[in-house]
Amino acid sequence: MLSGSSNRHACLCLYLIADVKVAEPCIQGHNGSGSVFMSGCNLRCIFCQNYDISHQRNGMDLTPEDLGDWYIKLQEVGNVHNINIVTPEHVVPQVALSILHARDRGLTVPIIYNTSSFDSLASLQLMDGLVDIYLADFKVWNPSTSKRLLKADDYATTAKESIKAMQAQVGDLCFTGDGIAKKGLLVRHLVMPGKEDEGSEIMKFLADEVSSDCFVNIMEQYHPDAHVGKPKRGKPEDKGTNDGVRYAELNRAVTDQEVSSIRKAAMEAGLWRFNDPPKHDGFAI
Repeated sequence: MLSGSSNRHACLCLYLIADVKVAEPCIQGHNGSGSVFMSGCNLRCIFCQNYDISHQRNGMDLTPEDLGDWYIKLQEVGNVHNINIVTPEHVVPQVALSILHARDRGLTVPIIYNTSSFDSLASLQLMDGLVDIYLADFKVWNPSTSKRLLKADDYATTAKESIKAMQAQVGDLCFTGDGIAKKGLLVRHLVMPGKEDEGSEIMKFLADEVSSDCFVNIMEQYHPDAHVGKPKRGKPEDKGTNDGVRYAELNRAVTDQEVSSIRKAAMEAGLWRFNDPPKHDGFAI
């Protein structure tokens, strides 16, 4: 059984296919990443910055074969470095079929499985041998936080097992000679307001139970979105304050101190491979 819920069967709902700028230079490279955004998600993050895609299920229905044909177009026309499949957790069987179809038709660029890490082990077994790069979020650590902010009781438990399984499949992130990611695991953590203790626990887990050579992107681009900062039902919004708004504790940007404290915790845990801007014309390795 797959984690989360899905009502997609033969077809899957696709929101966007594009050469999209991504957070990691080693994924984007010079030619871009062929990003394929699935509609829907098996989480309900109240701060989701892709709310229109993940919560509202807008998009068009495609068969796995149609989707695989788009991978080929991105490779041949877009000349992209990789195919970046975003939020595939709830449509894994269809995604697996799309990859098999594309490879039969000549797809050679790496496949990226871009996930919240709320995957079942059975889902990941289906992707074993089909995925070259796992681009995995690890969002929060505490069960109470995941229940309140992600609407998932067991997120961290599931994410830990999923990320360990991903590491077992593809290993540490490795690169081509010109610095483009070609295989392995890359873990993202979006720093959240007031959640630096949870971020530090995540870094310790990655170092102790995944790999001290794990490539990590500690992301600081959080901003209030989706349900955060919206007026509470029946209460007028008080302009200039957080009174009367939902999830008021998250209704701000993160501070430099919050970001640096998680980076420090990561280094103290033994991690050393970070998504830092390169100090040369190439890409960070």
